[in-house]
Parts: sequence; structure tokens; C-alpha cells
Amino acid sequence: MTSPSENSTIGVLVVDDHAVVRRGVVAYLDALENVEVAGEAANGREAVDLLESLKVRQQPLPRVALMDLMMPKMDGVEATAEIVKRFPAVRVVILTSFGEVERIHAALANGAAGYLLKDAGPSEVAAAIHAAANGDVYLDAAVARRLAQKMRAPHSGVAGLTSRERDVLVLIAEGRSNREIAAKLVISERTARTHVSNLLGKLGLHSRTQAVLVAMREGLVDPPR
Repeated sequence: MTSPSENSTIGVLVVDDHAVVRRGVVAYLDALENVEVAGEAANGREAVDLLESLKVRQQPLPRVALMDLMMPKMDGVEATAEIVKRFPAVRVVILTSFGEVERIHAALANGAAGYLLKDAGPSEVAAAIHAAANGDVYLDAAVARRLAQKMRAPHSGVAGLTSRERDVLVLIAEGRSNREIAAKLVISERTARTHVSNLLGKLGLHSRTQAVLVAMREGLVDPPR
């Protein structure tokens, strides 16, 4: 099945306080198929103001914001929270040099749909943009390993899940959407959503990203290499 991002152009807002970095990212994005640069901003405040201006003028919003973390006036975590709240159609992917677990947690807790380190390869950047545009979450392999190793999961009572819920958890950890889970298990998409909601509740989790990390911690899937 063709995903939405595969048959339509994905607008990307590039947010970084270093002009040289922005220029490099823009040049790379310009070379990608089905991706176009929708704007640039030097900090989180500029990014939010640009999105508000587009909204007021009733112009299309970018589907993805590629966001640095450490910036003046408004950093990436604060900007992510504000964008997620005010412009829910815009998905934020963090692209940063900082891989500390605390920063990763803060970004994801505030609604980031992806987290990449700046040494990520071009294919990873493209994959993160497409994943975000499709409503999925993309984590740099090194980031995912750090989170899985450090994550404390006092509520991760995987033993309390039904066998079907465990199957769904594994499929979530493999990056499957609700539609793909439904097709794999030969159930309706509504039933798949119910299973996802139930297992998140049982595990005391609030997002699919947390579910992925629990699955890795519990050995249900291997961390990415």
C-alpha cells in the first residue's frame, strides 16, 4: 500500500541557529524526491512565528519541522511543545548534536516525532522525514539504544498482557501502523486501535515510542544496530 508521503510532496521547515548548517540541510533536502523546503528559521521563536503567519494567510503548513535543540530565544524542546499544541498537523523531528538521555526524553515528552543526531546518514534523515509525515516515530539507532538501556519501566508489566496484546506490542516495536497491525493479525483497524490503547494502559505508558522502548527492554525485539 502506498503511504501518503510517497505520492505527495512533503514540505519541511528547517530550524537551526547556524546558517551554515541550515544551508547544508536545505541543499540536501532540495535533492530529495517528494520533499521541498517550506521555509527556514534561526530559532524556535522564528519557527513558531513563521507557522502562525502561514496559518493566518491560510497557506499550507509544512508537514515536518526539522528542529535543532540548542538555540537562542526559544530552544528546540520549547518550540516542539508549542508547535505540537498550536499546529498539530506539523510533525517535529529533532536533528541535533546532543544525545543525552535527558534531552531525548524531554523532546519526546513534548511531542517530537523523531530524534536524529547530526552524524546521521542522508538515508536516515529521509527516513525520519517520511516516517514523521506518515504519523510514525523515527529514532536514531544510537538514541534508541540509549533510551532502552536507561529507561526505567516500573509499570512495564508485560506479563499482564494477553497473548494478542503481546503480539501487538511486538508489531508496534517493529514500526507498524494500526492499519498494518490489523492486516498482519487479520483483525479490523478499530480492533487494532483498541489493543494498542489497552496495552498502553496496562503498561502505564503514554505513547507508542515508550511502548517500543519497553519491548526492547523486555527482550521482545532487539534494539536497532
